Amino acid sequence: MTKALLALADGRIFQGRACGATGEAHGEVVFNTSMTGYQEILTDPSYRGQLVCMTYPLIGNYGVNPEDVESRRPWVNGFIVKEACAYPSNWRGRMPIEAYMREHGIVGIQGIDTRALTRHLRDHGAQEGIISTEEMDGARLAAKARALPGLVGRDLVSEVSVDQAHGWSEGAWQLAKGYTKPPAPRFRVVAYDSGIKRNILRELASLGCEVEVVPADTPAAAILERKPDGVFLSNGPGDPEAVLYLVESVRGLIGKAPIFGICLGNQILGLAFGAQTYKLKFGHHGANHPVKDLETGRVEITSQNHGFAVDLASVEKAGLVGSHVNLNDGTSEGMRHRDLPVFSVQYHPEASPGPHDSHYLFKRFVSLMEGKKGG
Repeated sequence: MTKALLALADGRIFQGRACGATGEAHGEVVFNTSMTGYQEILTDPSYRGQLVCMTYPLIGNYGVNPEDVESRRPWVNGFIVKEACAYPSNWRGRMPIEAYMREHGIVGIQGIDTRALTRHLRDHGAQEGIISTEEMDGARLAAKARALPGLVGRDLVSEVSVDQAHGWSEGAWQLAKGYTKPPAPRFRVVAYDSGIKRNILRELASLGCEVEVVPADTPAAAILERKPDGVFLSNGPGDPEAVLYLVESVRGLIGKAPIFGICLGNQILGLAFGAQTYKLKFGHHGANHPVKDLETGRVEITSQNHGFAVDLASVEKAGLVGSHVNLNDGTSEGMRHRDLPVFSVQYHPEASPGPHDSHYLFKRFVSLMEGKKGG
């Protein structure tokens, strides 16, 4: 049994044992309240630069399979669990989570009091930390954590975005069929990849969108040359204010085509209109966050993963209308333009494995493109 330490920048130390690969991993320590979806979390590019603590005590009980990944590789810097299930049971499972973590070099820790860690982060805020199976001096490890740069001001989008544009031809997953062939395309959508999740692409394709995924540094002129019916702005990691090249590109696209943004895409869109963003104390990470649609009054249970948010007070000044609000803390969860076919949400309507309350937003995007085409 290999010992492991988790040291936070404020000096809090947790002792446990290794989970997955051995070595050392550093990043911002955050907690995720999802009970399932650990494989999707590991492969969500929005977690680049972070060590993720799962609040649910038993992780890995249905194993890992090749169908449920959300990107081309895992991106999480490190993983923290109470207990990793060594003997998963599920007909779709192909390997235990620890084997998957070792295969991809993901350093983790288990056997710690994850509830105590979560309460500490809730009270003191997300902060830099280090998981190590090599350094057993907690004070030295905490000092190293204090020297880490943090996420503010860091462009992590450039680390996760694709290098070349590519298409997408996979539809939604169905029992006994797997991923299906989407219907014949009716709309051409260009999707900026700032760390895009595959289920977003599947949702778009299933609604008749021919999707071309482009690197995050693609200028507006190159997008307009493609004559898209709509532009999609994806989720992604890091500080939106550090991704100025994408903000500038989006400014050049406003009014030229319908735009739909999710998560980082929401923040980028806000900055493009002149709104402001800020760092949240401990972020929103989980599959059970209540969000109210201010137009209908309907409350959705949503999947979320973000450490930054758009300042609600700045939305109105930017000529936008707040459309959704988080019922836990009152933060902005969505906005739309008063006149233009432009809208975005801070949460994840593609939610894989769930919940599915917000799937209607993809249909809203399609309706805007239908309006543009006169149909």
